[in-house]
Amino acid sequence: MILPVTGPNASGKTQRMEQMRRRPTSERLRYIAFSDAYGPAIDGTYYLQQRWNQHDIDPEMPSVGDVLWRSFLATGPDCPQRRERLDTLCRLFGLQQMKDRRVVSLSSGELRKMQLTKALMAEPDTLVLDNPYIGLDDSTRSSLAMLLEQVSRQMGMKVLLVEPSVGAEPCGPSLLPPMPGGVDMPPVSGRQVIEMRHINIMYEGHTILSLPQWQVEEGQRWAIQGPNGSGKSTLLSLVCGDNPQAYACDIRLFGQPRGSGETIWQLKRRIGYVSPEMHRAYRRNLPAIHVVASGLKDTVGLYVRPTESERLLCKAWMDHLRIGHLAERPFMQMSSGEQRLVLLARAFVKDPMLLVLDEPMHGLDESNCQWVKDVICQWAGRKDRTLLMVSHHEADFPPLVDHRLRLEKQN
Repeated sequence: MILPVTGPNASGKTQRMEQMRRRPTSERLRYIAFSDAYGPAIDGTYYLQQRWNQHDIDPEMPSVGDVLWRSFLATGPDCPQRRERLDTLCRLFGLQQMKDRRVVSLSSGELRKMQLTKALMAEPDTLVLDNPYIGLDDSTRSSLAMLLEQVSRQMGMKVLLVEPSVGAEPCGPSLLPPMPGGVDMPPVSGRQVIEMRHINIMYEGHTILSLPQWQVEEGQRWAIQGPNGSGKSTLLSLVCGDNPQAYACDIRLFGQPRGSGETIWQLKRRIGYVSPEMHRAYRRNLPAIHVVASGLKDTVGLYVRPTESERLLCKAWMDHLRIGHLAERPFMQMSSGEQRLVLLARAFVKDPMLLVLDEPMHGLDESNCQWVKDVICQWAGRKDRTLLMVSHHEADFPPLVDHRLRLEKQN
């Protein structure tokens, strides 16, 4: 039996399911929450760039195969039937090729596939999936839906699907908030924002991204698509300066070759950024307005108290995204959809020259998705602002997208 649990952002869906999980019961229950899409609890020391800084990964950190095998042994006997189920799930989610990779190196979609495999291996009486399709490409979403129907019938398992509701009609956003004053933004050399040539990124012997050539001009709005593991987030990490392999690649940003003397902070001053990795890295219980203000300082966390003018600017952007009433609420006490809106305000707040949005609609209900698309259109409708946006779902892209890049999984 599959039962939908729906409601708008901040309606209490996740809290209700958490209460259900903690309630004493004779049922075997497995629960996968939104935050699980960004990695299991074993990486509590995670920081934003860790996924791309392979030298910082603890050699003792388990691989995907290690995690799945431990889960297999912990949830039942070692028998041919259960091994066959594990193999079937690994084939479904494409995990065979990832078994020797460290968990921290996986994309958010690949992490979700691993977590789903662990949950289904346990054969629970009740399976609670909070936003189960987040981070999954269309093919995997379709396969998962069919698998859940099949497993629910065969095992008599109750599946609760917790998802944002649809159908709410948003109002069009008002004019953009005032832009920050006194921020020195050096001009772009010519109209070129990004140029990449002969990009080949490998981790642990696996090719993650192969891109012969890519050029982005000022004012262009790019949709970047591809299946899970095709290198979309890795590409954006090269753009944003979070990936150390960028310095070994032929990359020009804002008309300047990487490694020509600019610091990562000079680069980040021109870029607004939100991603699953950033959401995963923000595990500090700061007031929401401080999270937004950290976008002015390009830090994950705020180490300098914002000035009064900075607070007013941050509050204006929070109001624009309809979360101004949450300015003083601790970030970790907000719903996942509210957290995503806070991180979007962080990306917009300094009015960057380049806006990089990696799955910005994660966890948002239909009303907030449409609202955010309208805000993106307002921001990117100016000829001197450039947009890069990643999504698995065509409906997420704003109508002003005028260029596309599709990446394919390498191996």
